[in-house]
Amino acid sequence: MKLRNLIMAATMLATGTAAEAGTFDTVSERGKLRCGVSQGVLGFSAPDENGVWSGFDIDFCRAVAAATLGDPDKVAYVPLSTKDRFTALQSGEVDLLSRQTTWTRSRDTDLGISFAGISYYDGQAFMIGKDVGVTSVKEISGASVCTETGTTTEQNMADYFSANNIEYQVIAFEKPDQTVQAFATGRCDVYSSDASALYAQRLSLNDPDRFIVLPEIISKEPLGPAVRQGDELWFKIVRWTLFALIEGEEMGITRENAASLVESGTAAQKRFLGVESGADKSVGLDPEWTYRVISAVGNYGEIFERHLGKDSPLQIDRGLNRVWTDGGLMYAPPAR
Repeated sequence: MKLRNLIMAATMLATGTAAEAGTFDTVSERGKLRCGVSQGVLGFSAPDENGVWSGFDIDFCRAVAAATLGDPDKVAYVPLSTKDRFTALQSGEVDLLSRQTTWTRSRDTDLGISFAGISYYDGQAFMIGKDVGVTSVKEISGASVCTETGTTTEQNMADYFSANNIEYQVIAFEKPDQTVQAFATGRCDVYSSDASALYAQRLSLNDPDRFIVLPEIISKEPLGPAVRQGDELWFKIVRWTLFALIEGEEMGITRENAASLVESGTAAQKRFLGVESGADKSVGLDPEWTYRVISAVGNYGEIFERHLGKDSPLQIDRGLNRVWTDGGLMYAPPAR
């Protein structure tokens, strides 16, 4: 407690605003993390028939709860539309946004929010019926395209279609299920969103094999969790929780073996898990917070494969989302 108070005092001095520096204290006193998530995207965040949420973004919420509250189940999930997600974070309705959100310059500088890192490297793609006979997005001139409001997709399409002299019409909806329904009922010819979302939504359609995701990726969509600006301590806790998941995979620490490595691991593994002399305390948490995170949800690779990869219905190849030692872009600063 003394350590946390010292860090909080330093943080408030740096930001100059005590009111903006208390998310960690607020979450601790409430005893629950309020996490903003999507309204239902298979693999990322969706409730089952009993209202139990699961997915890639959900597990990140659980990881932060495990780190800060000692219990991954101490999360209240707040489903947010693309239109409302930033307002909910700015207003304090949620403590953390873990909701397929692209990190862009304008969002990072104009909205009073900060992205804690990149949790998924994505890109905008297009889905169409196989019977149309189209194999490239450059063949869809004159088509109507369904997408969601409040996203980067409309500007991406405008830039790409203008550069390639492709005529098109946008039909935009506020919610993902509205967009999918419009596409399924033929109100538009093409559905455009992040490639990961298209693979997820494809499975919600009747006879998914009738539809294909076209090969072109027309944008960079680095997705990641976001917090309010002005609270440096909370920002670092969320950022280093993401890094811990990535570092855990690099170090071969899994949900299954974390407990045994506390006793039998290398010095580096024990230090990472908080049981070796010199364990890091700089984020204001007790030394064993990383052990709680990995024990609760597994490392980054486990989370990916469970919800999005080979062990999931989506069967998405990890691609750029492999760790750097396996040819991907996932790279965490050293945990020391």
